[in-house]
Amino acid sequence: MLGIIIAVIASLAVSIPVTSILTRNYEKKQAALKMENAEEKARAIIDEALTTAEAKKREALLEAKEESIRTRNELEEEIRNRRSEVQRAERRNQQKEEALDKRSDTLERKEQSLQSKEETLRKQREEVAKLDEQRKQELERISGLTSEQAKEYLLKLVEEDVRHDSAVMIKEIEAEAKEEADKKAREYVIGAIQRCAADHTSESTISVVQLPSDEMKGRIIGREGRNIRTLETMTGVELIIDDTPEAVVISGFDPIRREVARIALEKLIVDGRIHPARIEEMVEKAQKEVEARIKEEGEAATLEVGVHGIHPELIRLLGKMKFRTSYGQNALKHSIEVAQLSGLLAGELGLDIRVAKRAGLLHDIGKSVDHEMEGSHVQLGAELCRKYRESQIVINAVESHHGDVEPTSLIACIVQAADTISASRPGARRETLETYTTRLKQLEEITNSFKGVSNSYAIQAGREVRVMVVPDQISDTDMVLLARDIAKKIETEMEYPGNIKINVIRESRVTDYAK
Repeated sequence: MLGIIIAVIASLAVSIPVTSILTRNYEKKQAALKMENAEEKARAIIDEALTTAEAKKREALLEAKEESIRTRNELEEEIRNRRSEVQRAERRNQQKEEALDKRSDTLERKEQSLQSKEETLRKQREEVAKLDEQRKQELERISGLTSEQAKEYLLKLVEEDVRHDSAVMIKEIEAEAKEEADKKAREYVIGAIQRCAADHTSESTISVVQLPSDEMKGRIIGREGRNIRTLETMTGVELIIDDTPEAVVISGFDPIRREVARIALEKLIVDGRIHPARIEEMVEKAQKEVEARIKEEGEAATLEVGVHGIHPELIRLLGKMKFRTSYGQNALKHSIEVAQLSGLLAGELGLDIRVAKRAGLLHDIGKSVDHEMEGSHVQLGAELCRKYRESQIVINAVESHHGDVEPTSLIACIVQAADTISASRPGARRETLETYTTRLKQLEEITNSFKGVSNSYAIQAGREVRVMVVPDQISDTDMVLLARDIAKKIETEMEYPGNIKINVIRESRVTDYAK
């Protein structure tokens, strides 16, 4: 058994090395086979890669050849195009050069022609100058006038023609203006009448009370003058008792006080009882009566004009204007007239008639207090309107109706025009004889100062002047310019209400005798 084991072990000992050797040999063979297979595969891959590389190389070479051929074709095409463009440009340049050469030749020919013409013209000018000098000498010899004298004569003729043409043009313009009068009459009337505004400040300062007899004068004076002193103290006026038959003069600047004194004195005369206590009583009654009358007159004025909503104090001040006059024109009547005219003008212009009437009625409201307060009636009137919350349009109309402030509305211009119309209408205001005669004399002196005027006459209370001209010195066309020049000089040198009409009259008479 042991032997078997030993034999087995021995056999194993011998078989293991042999087996390992065989195994190694087998593995070497297998490895050699693998190496051969790998080398074959590698050679195959290399061959395939070489084949592929060769194919791609051929393809790349073909593409490069095609690209180079295409690029060469494009370059050749571009070169051909550029050559053709260059050829065309060369042809154009050649044509331009030919045209320039032709033009240069033409210009040279023209220049030569112009030079020859210039030379011809120079010679002709010299000939014309010689002929002109000969003509002048011949004209001077024939006419007996020098060139300067002839020039003056021609200038005079031209001046006469120009004056004639300007006169004709003025007539045509005036005719056109008359044709357009319906369209522009509103603006023309307002613009023209505004320039005629005039300020009148003279007022009446006395009132006269008629007496039943001269014996009443002594009773009015009273014992040692106590009655007249009481009346003067209570009313603030002066009583002038002189030799005037059956009359007592009340003098004072305040028209309300004069009216109170007049009423009180008339009541005392009717009553017959004249003493200080009675005088005080009658003065108080007269004051109440005048206050009531002032209120009634103010309310009546607003009702007559149709203006409502005026502050009661303004109505009272309007009533006070009943006793105020300017150049003999009653201030309240003037304000009512201005209000009515303003309403008519506003209606024609399509403006607010009520506002225009309101502004016209209140335009002189400052005259009711200008004897009590400092300032002009324009300033005082504007302050009163502001105080009693009148509209800005009314305030501006009051401020601007004498041109102290620039008008800001058409209504203010309308009030200016209406104020001028009311003040300048014939008979509205009184003028002193001296002022009247001075104005007429100045008017005639202005018109007589013009050349060619033989006589002038101021008529229609100085509202028209008739100018007689010498027919030999003033022509029909010159009359238009003369009338315009006279009007301008009157406007610049005189102050007058309204308008002055200038009539230029030219009369030619021919006398002959039949024998």
